[in-house]
Amino acid sequence: MALRPAGPARLVRCGQKDELYRSGLRSGAGTALHGLAGAKKWLEWRKEIELLSDVAYFVLTTLSGYQTLGEEYVNIVQVDPSKKRVPSFLRRAIFISLHTVVPYCLEKGLQHLERELQTEANESRTSQSNPALGLSSRTLIRNWIQKQVGELTEQQKKSVLQIVHVLKLCIPLLHRLHLALFYLSGAFYHLSKRITGITYLHFGGLQEEDQSIRSSYRFLGIISLFHLLLTIGVQMYSFKQKQRARQEWKLHRNLAHEKNTTKENTTGRHSRCTLCLEERRHTTATPCGHLFCWECITEWCNTRTECPLCREKFHPQKLIYLRHYQL
Repeated sequence: MALRPAGPARLVRCGQKDELYRSGLRSGAGTALHGLAGAKKWLEWRKEIELLSDVAYFVLTTLSGYQTLGEEYVNIVQVDPSKKRVPSFLRRAIFISLHTVVPYCLEKGLQHLERELQTEANESRTSQSNPALGLSSRTLIRNWIQKQVGELTEQQKKSVLQIVHVLKLCIPLLHRLHLALFYLSGAFYHLSKRITGITYLHFGGLQEEDQSIRSSYRFLGIISLFHLLLTIGVQMYSFKQKQRARQEWKLHRNLAHEKNTTKENTTGRHSRCTLCLEERRHTTATPCGHLFCWECITEWCNTRTECPLCREKFHPQKLIYLRHYQL
């Protein structure tokens, strides 16, 4: 029986079929855990159960030397870069790790790192940020990240936090770029297979079965690349706008502070915030008419939605920032 390189249509159908069976396995495992341990444990270990289900699926098929259900459905087999042998055990193990374990560890690592850096920056909001995220705080990843973050300086923490934000934006863009390249080249539907060099051969059927629609996939790849470039351009423009707005806000804050300080020195009148007991900056009024610093009253509203002086209840959206306030 003749073996030919598998076309993109077969690879897409294979990936969709494998995802269908994997989602069924994850759903069954999650339902079992939910029934045995309850909803709380299911929420706490949902990601880990999905990871174990995916690993079990590929261990029982790819690592054991068998076709996956998707590969069997479209009659394709895995081959190494030589296209003459099936991938070695080590190559298959690396593929499974890159396809399942590495994305999980990367997502968890970035999530814990970002939360830890934000916790260091504002400790007052740590206990109320997200109770569901705190359930897995005793993991090895979390403990290791806590130790590493504790050794960083404040400037290094700010730089690392910016890097984390960039990575969280770039990872989805990398997957979209890889998918566009797949549409253009017709090989390596998954990024993990591109890294390990695992391709597919098709046995049986006619050669024209995939060739007839290859041009359509290439056109789709060109559109995907154009859309990706447009998305990157929009994100870069949005980032520059945020940077500009942040710089303008800092400039306005410094100028307002210098103006208020000069005016108070000349007139001898001082206005103090009753929360920080210091000179009031960026005067903000509550609905009941009391005045505070903008930073002080907004931080107060994170824990209590009432006036610090008269205890009148109000929504934080009702705060009024007083521009050009003279007293």
